[in-house]
Amino acid sequence: MSKLNASRREFLRLGSLLGSASALGAATPFALNLATMGSAAAQGAVSDYKAIVCLFLYGANDHANTVLATDSTSWTQYTTVRTTAEAGSIALPGLGATGGVLPITPSTVQNGRTFALHPNMPELKTLFDSGRAAIISNVGPLIVPTTLTQYQKATVPLPPKLFSHNDQQSLWQAYAPEGAAYGWGGRMGDLLAANNSNPIFTAISASGNAVFLSGRNIIQYQVSGSGATPINGLSGTLFGSSTAGSTLRSIVTGDTANYFQKEHAAVTSRSINAQALLGPSMAPAGATGVPNPSQYTNPNTGALANNSLATQLQTVARIIAGRSALGAKRQVFFVSMGGFDTHDFQKTAQADLLAKLSHAINYFDSVMGNLMGTNLRNQVTLFTASDFGRTFTSNGDGTDHGWGSHHFIVGGAVKGGNIYGNFPVTGLKHAEDVGSGSLLPQFSVDQYGATLATWFGLTPTQISDVFPNINNFTNRNLGFI
Repeated sequence: MSKLNASRREFLRLGSLLGSASALGAATPFALNLATMGSAAAQGAVSDYKAIVCLFLYGANDHANTVLATDSTSWTQYTTVRTTAEAGSIALPGLGATGGVLPITPSTVQNGRTFALHPNMPELKTLFDSGRAAIISNVGPLIVPTTLTQYQKATVPLPPKLFSHNDQQSLWQAYAPEGAAYGWGGRMGDLLAANNSNPIFTAISASGNAVFLSGRNIIQYQVSGSGATPINGLSGTLFGSSTAGSTLRSIVTGDTANYFQKEHAAVTSRSINAQALLGPSMAPAGATGVPNPSQYTNPNTGALANNSLATQLQTVARIIAGRSALGAKRQVFFVSMGGFDTHDFQKTAQADLLAKLSHAINYFDSVMGNLMGTNLRNQVTLFTASDFGRTFTSNGDGTDHGWGSHHFIVGGAVKGGNIYGNFPVTGLKHAEDVGSGSLLPQFSVDQYGATLATWFGLTPTQISDVFPNINNFTNRNLGFI
């Protein structure tokens, strides 16, 4: 490539065009680094610490076997629809049966209905019963409040590309289909990063690249289970030479007249400096720091196994423990697990997935209750998200793509022990059934996120900026936190 002979202004213009033309946002490191040329703005300094953790369930979790209505009418409908002639029937055992669903009692009575959780979520039941976990019923992407008739006749704007995995993952995280530039976690980071003395540690993923954390100014910082990933060979002996490491460092960080090379060197320097700061700031893993998660029990085999989601949450906890050294007051984290696209083998596959989910969330709650001697439960809130819900009908051995779904919010600040919203009718052919029992959402993702953002410290004006559709909804705060 020939050397660019352009002014800095021309380079910035070109960078802007490249970013918009490719809808880069969180798609490539180069685009992310262009985004850092802005400066973070905040409503004012905050004195406390708060963190939000997004736990994304990739593949679309089947909500109808996660949170269930168990009153007589609902259970009859449930077992009728989800019990099939095939060996792969997906109906769960009832209350009191061996391996049966786990009863919960929400603080708000819903017309005499009773409820339960999946049999392999005993830890989440305990958190719900203790008031540190809540359930939001039937949430999903919406542009405006929508009735079934409006959906069927398309008389109101509808979310684009419904029932598509990649597009709905992006809609949940960034209000637009695949290719979105900014996620609402990153946008919250934009507005509050000035409260952090090191803004690079505002939006952190322990699960790879996620558009949820991509802001207009803030960039997401990705870590592994061992923490920040270093650039090898910059110190010590390299190729038998005691000076080669420093030479390599000068090459990859050296100044140049070429603007692309200059930007690459700046990004590399930032990465080196961030790793040098984060490494010693993180609490160690194990007995002297953040306890290692126990193994979970695979419900299908009875065998003990490691839980990778719990390891991600341990990494988050280790970073939170270093908040003072990092100068952090507001942080947004992203963790995830996959495998929820259960068109087949749903009964066994989801049982294992939900066992991991429940085990990992309980581990994180216990760690937040005593993080290096401090109870941070009231300052850290975890919430779940997923592509979409699934059909209430079975395809014989699993379920297909849906829309609305139920989700969990966990933390000491959560108004737990309750189900928020009217739990949908169990069965088919009702006012929220858009086909095969797929749910028309009661609440929008904007309402869900805006409620979290209010707790996080954003003003109403900032919330309107972060969540583009929130002003279409009367209720901007669902009251679960």
